[in-house]
Amino acid sequence: MDTPIVPVPKLFSELDLSPTTLRALERVGFKHATPIQSGLIPLALEGHDVIGQARTGTGKTAAFSIPILEQLASLEEVRDPQALIIVPTRELADQVGREAERLAYGLPTEIAVLAGGKNMTGQLRQLQNGVQVVVGTPGRMHDHLQRGTLRTGSVWCVVLDEADRMLDIGFRPQIERILRRCPKDRQTLLLSATLPPTVRRLAESYMHHPLVVDCSTNAMAVETIEQRYFTVDPDRKLELLVRLLQREQPEQAIVFCRTRRGTDKLERKLAHDFPGTGCMHGDMAQRDRDRVLQKLREGKLKILVATDVVGRGIDISTISHIINFDVPQDCDDYVHRVGRTGRMGRDGIAFTFVSQGEGDILTAIEQRINRELLRDSLEGFEPTETAPSRAAVEAAEARAAEAASLSDPVVIPRRLNPMNRPSSRRRR
Repeated sequence: MDTPIVPVPKLFSELDLSPTTLRALERVGFKHATPIQSGLIPLALEGHDVIGQARTGTGKTAAFSIPILEQLASLEEVRDPQALIIVPTRELADQVGREAERLAYGLPTEIAVLAGGKNMTGQLRQLQNGVQVVVGTPGRMHDHLQRGTLRTGSVWCVVLDEADRMLDIGFRPQIERILRRCPKDRQTLLLSATLPPTVRRLAESYMHHPLVVDCSTNAMAVETIEQRYFTVDPDRKLELLVRLLQREQPEQAIVFCRTRRGTDKLERKLAHDFPGTGCMHGDMAQRDRDRVLQKLREGKLKILVATDVVGRGIDISTISHIINFDVPQDCDDYVHRVGRTGRMGRDGIAFTFVSQGEGDILTAIEQRINRELLRDSLEGFEPTETAPSRAAVEAAEARAAEAASLSDPVVIPRRLNPMNRPSSRRRR
C-alpha cells in the first residue's frame, strides 16, 4: 500500500462532477465535501483502487456512491449489475440503498437491495428486470450467486463498506467468493474505520496497488462528541441510568447493552418511567427491526435499547446521547457506538458506565481514541477507584510513534480502466 493520503476538504463544485450530480447534491443540501469525500471521489473517478479509512458518520456512503453514479451505463445498454456494494448488516444495506437513490436524483437509476430477512421473490423479480447497482449483505449476495440470479459479468466496481466489521463477524469466505466471481479488471473501493491485519490481507489479495485515503487522524476524538464515564456498582446501573436520563432529557438516545436478553430486560424496566422506549437486537425478526428503526427516524421513539447490531451504519441525525450501559469488550465497538451521535458535525454526548474490574477496558478505549474520557458523577453515585492509569497510554503512544517512523516502500499505483469504460459514460 502507498503512503496514506490526507485529504483537504473541498466544495463539491470543485470535484469535477457532472451538473446532474451537482443538482442532486444541492437538492439534498450537500455543499461542502467531508474529508473522506474530497479525498476518495477524485481518485475513484480516475479508476484507482482506493482504501478509505474513516469512522462512521463522516459521509462514506456518498464518497463511494457518487463516483459509481457518475459512471453508470444506462439500463438499456447494460441490464446486469455494474456495481456491487457489500455491507455487513441489513439495516446498513437499506440505508445505503436509500442514500444512493437520493444521490441519483435526476437520472433514472435502478438500485436493488439484497439482504436477509427481505422478500426473496421481490429480489428475484428486480434482478430479472435489470439493475445497475446492487447493495447487499455478503450472505444474501452469495445466495443469489449460487442460484445464478446475480450475474457479475458486467461488474466494474465493487465496494466493501465497513470491511473490518464484515471480517469481524465472519463474512470473509462469502466476500472472497463474491470477489472471485467478479471480473479481475474491476475497480475495488474498500471503506473501513480501522485497518487491522485481516483487512490489509484482504486488500493485498484482491486490490491492485490501492491508494489509501486516511481520515482517521483525530477522527476518534471528534470535537462535537463529548465523552464521559461514570464508575458504578453493577447492581446500581439501572438506578444510575434512570437518573442520568432524567438529568439529560435527551432528544433521542441509544442505550447499548452487551446481550440480547439484557436488552429485552432493560427495555421493559425503562418503559415504565420513559414512554417511547423500544429495543432492537439480532434475535428480532427483520420486519420488527425495520419497524423500530422507522419509529426512531420518525421521532416516535425517544430511547432505543440495543445491542451492537446498531453499532454501525445507522445514520439518524437526531440521536443526541449514547449511553454504554455495558462497557463494550472491543475498542472499535466503542468507537462505532459513539459514532451514532454527532452525525455530520452535529453536537452529541456519550456516557459509559464502568464497574469494578473494568478499568483496563476503559484504558484501552482511551488509547484507541487518544483521548481521556471525563469523569462524571451524580449525587449518591460517588466515584469509586476504577479510573485507569495513563502510563499504558503513554507507552502505547511511544510504540505508535516508533511504528509510524517505519514507512512502507513507495509503489507506483496502477490506474485501472474497468471494463474499458468510455468517457461518454460520465453523467452530464
